[in-house]
Amino acid sequence: MDIMRTKSIEQSIRDTEEPEFKLKKSLGALDLLTFGIGVMIGTGIFVLTGVAAATSAGPAIAISFVVSGIACALAALCYAEYASAVPVAGSAYTYTYATIGEFIAWIIGWDLILEFTVGGAAVSIGWSQYFISILENWFGISLPAAVAGGEGAFMNLPAAFIALFLTAVLVVGITLSSRFNQVITSIKLLVILFFIIFGAFYVKTANWTPFIPSREPASGTASSLDATIWELVFGGVGAFGFPGLVAGAAIVFFAYIGFDIVATTAEETRNPQRDMPIGILGSLAIVTILYVVVSLVMTGMVPYGELNTAAPMATAFQATGQAWATGLVSLGAILGLTSVIMILMLGQSRVGFAMSRDRLLPPWLGRVHPRFRTPYRLTLITGSAVAILAAFTPIAAVAELVNIGTLFAFVLVSIGVIILRRTQPDLPRAFRTPLVPVLPIVAVLFLIYLMLNLAAWTWIRFFVWMALGVAIYFAYSRGHSRLGRTQAAEGSTEGS
Repeated sequence: MDIMRTKSIEQSIRDTEEPEFKLKKSLGALDLLTFGIGVMIGTGIFVLTGVAAATSAGPAIAISFVVSGIACALAALCYAEYASAVPVAGSAYTYTYATIGEFIAWIIGWDLILEFTVGGAAVSIGWSQYFISILENWFGISLPAAVAGGEGAFMNLPAAFIALFLTAVLVVGITLSSRFNQVITSIKLLVILFFIIFGAFYVKTANWTPFIPSREPASGTASSLDATIWELVFGGVGAFGFPGLVAGAAIVFFAYIGFDIVATTAEETRNPQRDMPIGILGSLAIVTILYVVVSLVMTGMVPYGELNTAAPMATAFQATGQAWATGLVSLGAILGLTSVIMILMLGQSRVGFAMSRDRLLPPWLGRVHPRFRTPYRLTLITGSAVAILAAFTPIAAVAELVNIGTLFAFVLVSIGVIILRRTQPDLPRAFRTPLVPVLPIVAVLFLIYLMLNLAAWTWIRFFVWMALGVAIYFAYSRGHSRLGRTQAAEGSTEGS
């Protein structure tokens, strides 16, 4: 049996018509835009901007965001064609299954599980730190050190709480989740606009000089596993200068994770052929502009070397002596990170739903709730996993681990567009990726370049996770999948 076997686009769509696996169509273009903006505006602006500016790119972090945005835009054009032509749940997993094959689809699905689950846990931990800060600064309440996370703590109780609370929201239904996210996204957008407008009065142009700091001399780190693959191969250190700018782009790529989650809701979209490209490309464009402006204001308010904190926006306002503005930004961070956690868990449950429907995961996992019409079992399992990881795991390098998984998924999607054009040339497409195969090839090269600017340790952890996934595929999924059983039955019939 060929592990590269594929199923047709038509079969992928027919799968969604089975009553026990049918989701409610309730989302429109505004919902998709909100989902995309809601998940992307969060960790990138509120956490990673300052770290990347202080350690890698300096004020040129604004350019780093543009570099990451271009890479995402190239991948988004491929995603948009896929989503408008194959309107089923599962995102890159489903698209890869229909074009490249079952084994590669399993690999990318396993990859997405890593991205969404670990990413949700990481953002939950960040949320808890902002929450604890507000409790202490606004209300004078200090949580016991044993449950407040941090060094020496037994667990991170606030992180587990927010993950479990949002799990309940998602189980109740996608419509409630969408409305919940719309409210939160609107509030945090106002907070970000406040930061841009109010913070602009405190910008000192001298803080932008030099805009691209000089590259630091080699310090020997290129021989360690903390160095990037690019450094290990070509030498040097990726702090400041052009290498630092690219290294910063690889770090802040985490800020763009989420636009692909829009594609996971295609089956629940009323008019996916029209609304999916709007949701994907529109949310990406809006967020890129906001990231660039925020990073310019932030590095203009405070020297970039002082921004290596978990709350750089709050740090910037603290430097101005405006305590009330610091509190307001902290509240916006909590709201922003809340929506990120929710949508990451939403994406994970939808990918698992599609894999369960194909029997690559046990089918009982994908059963839809009889009342809420949501994949409640997968949602509960996802939420529990995120809560446990967030409560008990200090995830130091999780941003890079999530980044490499996402970049890898984008590479496969970009390749898949070329394959889809050759294998399904007459398939109706509401949106067509321009300049195929040139644009997808450029996207693949760009994405791989960013991957090479991640630490060697990140690559090792990624390969270990992928190896585990391959073992599970051959031990269970290959023999139990719907397509595998169908082909085995056909082979048996032919043999008799």
